[in-house]
Amino acid sequence: MIDETFREKLAAYCGRAFGANGALTEVQRLSGGASMESWAFSYSGEAFVLRRLPTGLSPDDDGLRGVPLATQADVIELARAAGVTAPEVRGRLQPKDGLGEGFIMSKAEGETLPHKILGNPEFAEAESRLTEQCARELAAIHRIGMNPLLQSLEYFSPAELIRVQKDKYHEIGGQIPIYDYAFHWLEQNAPDASDKYLVHGDFRMGNLMIDQQGLSAVLDWELVRLGDPVQDLAYLCTPSWRFGHYEKEAGGFDSAEAFLAAYAEASGAEVDPDRFRFWLIYSTLWWGVACMVMGQIWRSRGDRSLERTVIGRRVSEVEIDLALLFEEILPDAAATPLDWSMPEEASVTGETGYGELLTALEEWNGKHVLPGLKGHDKFQSRVAGNALGIARRQAEWGPAYRDAEKARLAAIGYDHRQLCLGLSKGEIAATSPAVWDHLRLSALERLSIDQPKYAGLKVALNKWRSR
Repeated sequence: MIDETFREKLAAYCGRAFGANGALTEVQRLSGGASMESWAFSYSGEAFVLRRLPTGLSPDDDGLRGVPLATQADVIELARAAGVTAPEVRGRLQPKDGLGEGFIMSKAEGETLPHKILGNPEFAEAESRLTEQCARELAAIHRIGMNPLLQSLEYFSPAELIRVQKDKYHEIGGQIPIYDYAFHWLEQNAPDASDKYLVHGDFRMGNLMIDQQGLSAVLDWELVRLGDPVQDLAYLCTPSWRFGHYEKEAGGFDSAEAFLAAYAEASGAEVDPDRFRFWLIYSTLWWGVACMVMGQIWRSRGDRSLERTVIGRRVSEVEIDLALLFEEILPDAAATPLDWSMPEEASVTGETGYGELLTALEEWNGKHVLPGLKGHDKFQSRVAGNALGIARRQAEWGPAYRDAEKARLAAIGYDHRQLCLGLSKGEIAATSPAVWDHLRLSALERLSIDQPKYAGLKVALNKWRSR
């Protein structure tokens, strides 16, 4: 349901900005948008998108707010002038408009949802062009020369970025063993990357508009800053942004090798593999910490949207991703086969079980609520279904997993806190057989509860059970 006050204020703004005789129609909140709201609408028959700060998200919500929306609009205009395929900024909100902080763009045509693009025969031709197009767009962004606007953007060295993420992780109270090891590895392998370039910061499928010809607009500039161009390349290849096509490292549409070769041709700069590997592991861990931050914002009563809590449980996806990445580069991580499989559904007798209650809620939401909804409300109902599934699996499988974890830790000789601390300081070898097996099994157990359909889970099981 759209707030009529919001609609009235938006209509009044459009009348002032685009002509008083127009009609506001087709107002719809777009799906997703955990860090920014996006609203599609038409005015006088022309399609627009409003980007604004979500209700409840303050300028102090570290790590998710990004650069001010006015700065985003400035950077988009600069990028367009440099030949980047970005939407045209058509208007900027002012306090007197009563719509919050934001700006309005011309609406680019196409699709953003990766599951509707990747592997879809209707987008096959477009998908075949994405490697070259993404490489060309990123090269154009990275070529933009320094000017006062760019000099006002944040810059952190690789070492500083690690520290910022580690501080957030500790402030939240994070204790995930493979995260702690990843922080230690990053600290030991940070490159010297002191040159400053404009980087998009969030260049990935989902933030790219795709039409039948390929990429039609680069969207979502809230994380733009100064940094190392290779970070943008690795970010596109982060496992979480492959959207079910795990074997295609570059955005779920091509190999990392092909993408980096296309970027080298477009930019004239070869990509150092060690630097790319560093940024790939950093970006993977960054997303895990960002998921924790999402949950912390909800916990601190900043934005109480359901989506934040569900994203907060995606930390276990990153556990699997990190384990698979480290096994590619750490020679000592030659792990033994694991005897593990997804739990079977247990037979329940007697009084109604908690898992049964949650199953009933899942079924009710899926059969009686979801079919009658549209737009963002439909998206929220799907999120609610995911949350109920997580709670149900935790109720059914969580106790057995806790017992298995305690037994493994007892055999290793450390409790959970000691293991995290030792891995973080490099005092415990992550690749010792007992520790590595514990990290893999913990990731499998947690992910089987949080997101059993995540593509990385199937990849991990195929690899770890076939050795």
